[in-house]
Amino acid sequence: MTILTGDQIRERATALGDWFHNIDLNGVQTAPNHFLNDYPNVKWRLFQHAIPTELAGMTVLDIGCNAGFYSIEMKRRGADRVLGIDFDERYLEQARFAAEVTGQDIEFRKLSVYDVGGLGETFDIVLFMGVLYHLRHPLLALDLIHDNVARDLLIFQSMQRGSPEVDAVRADYDFFEQDHFDSPGYPKMHFIEHEYANDWTNWWAPNAACSAAMLRSAGFEIVENPEQEVFVCRRTERPKPMGAVYPAKPKSNGKANGRGQA
Repeated sequence: MTILTGDQIRERATALGDWFHNIDLNGVQTAPNHFLNDYPNVKWRLFQHAIPTELAGMTVLDIGCNAGFYSIEMKRRGADRVLGIDFDERYLEQARFAAEVTGQDIEFRKLSVYDVGGLGETFDIVLFMGVLYHLRHPLLALDLIHDNVARDLLIFQSMQRGSPEVDAVRADYDFFEQDHFDSPGYPKMHFIEHEYANDWTNWWAPNAACSAAMLRSAGFEIVENPEQEVFVCRRTERPKPMGAVYPAKPKSNGKANGRGQA
């Protein structure tokens, strides 16, 4: 392996464009002026204790890996295999370079979360960090993760806005009951029609109750909430059918079952 000097690392990192992950590459910071400070390390320090420190024999899928910060941390904990996927080729180039400089054997592929079924395998740990609010169809993404790639643990994080309160929501309400919808602690997903923080890919901003409710709805049991936006979950059975999320299946007589596509 070729050992690069600090100047060579800095030159290559600059050539790869702006970095969202600030990663220490042998003393070279990739995003030293990040508006969230030393991100994502500042967040990682708040929940790293919730992930096993020894991952030998385990596999990890990092969905929306960006420049590979979390992929590198999982490999440093001894994971046998780490696969990072992202739909932005520039981020993937940054991730491959960061893994090379830090000496981590990590595979990176260009793949959308909506296409994870094509991987044809499940993983002991799935990281889904900072992705949900960038998606047009966030609950579909969670369903696909549950059905195709999650074997056990899901580590989830999303930007959240609104109240941090979480109401105890009843299993059902009468049609004419409406007051609970106005409660700050009722699950809410704020839709961003235009831009937020100068980023047109920010589509949604759930409150804390909504993040938790969506995870449960997709079939993930929340076992720990170590940081306000981070949920450590275990894959379990989905509590109820998905309804009209997917295309209708024909009845035995060849006619549609009456449910359309979403």
